[in-house]
Amino acid sequence: MIDAAQDASAQVKADLDRLIPLLDASLTAPFRQGEAARLGEAVRYSLEAGGKRVRPVLCLLACEAVGGTAAQALPGALALEYVHTYSLIHDDLPAMDDDDLRRGRPTNHKVYGEGHAILAGDALLTEAFGVLAAADLEPVRKAEALALLAEGAGWRGMAGGQALDLEGEKLEAYDLDHLRLIHRLKTGALLRASLEIGAVLGGAAPAERAALRAYGEAIGLAFQIQDDILDATATDADLGKRAGKDAGKGKITYPSLLGLDGARKALSEATETALCHLASLPNRNSLAAWARYLAQRAK
Repeated sequence: MIDAAQDASAQVKADLDRLIPLLDASLTAPFRQGEAARLGEAVRYSLEAGGKRVRPVLCLLACEAVGGTAAQALPGALALEYVHTYSLIHDDLPAMDDDDLRRGRPTNHKVYGEGHAILAGDALLTEAFGVLAAADLEPVRKAEALALLAEGAGWRGMAGGQALDLEGEKLEAYDLDHLRLIHRLKTGALLRASLEIGAVLGGAAPAERAALRAYGEAIGLAFQIQDDILDATATDADLGKRAGKDAGKGKITYPSLLGLDGARKALSEATETALCHLASLPNRNSLAAWARYLAQRAK
């Protein structure tokens, strides 16, 4: 078991070492020249805050898993990181999760003010569609990728999930099915879109695209369970943000509904489901390692 964990971590590190430079070479370029200089600085502040770049890397790996190249999927990967970063800036605002720490640094609105933080998120979301629309891609694939990005980020995806999460703070209680619905939209939708956009840009066959979508749904669930476990067990220093904030705001989480042992079991089951969906793909090793790695972080 230890060897498997070490193998997964080694594969993830190799993927990051190989793919992060490709992302970083283009990530902040659109925000370096423009009249609204302080807004560009605010955007770059959050883009350069670090993190594992899970969504863009999964997009690139999904493209490779169906026989494409990372370069083919780069516009989709950049768009996904812009959407994810915008969501973090807005989630941290006082009207949302009201956080003052993100990745070990003050949140965007603490540095640049709430107005510029809102606009930084707006700029990132808009640029996400711009970078994908301007890419030199086969038109049908580009249109499909844009539609998937809209689905994953919009009110039937991430934005809708965030709304349900906010509304949930005012409910007396809700059950596991409702919690799964919130996280399928809030966290899972963009992770699922990451895999499916990579599949589309890599020219996946329909069965391969369906397998990657299902894998994305499963790791989206695993990712959120892991986050809930970490929120309940880790320290601020461990997370680089405020720990225990969900419980403090009365949010229902997997540990609160299932207990820590039950949440860990659900995490393991979601991870195994993800791995099963990869069985038919020709180049699945990296994605399998990422599924295992994301689960290990919660232990």
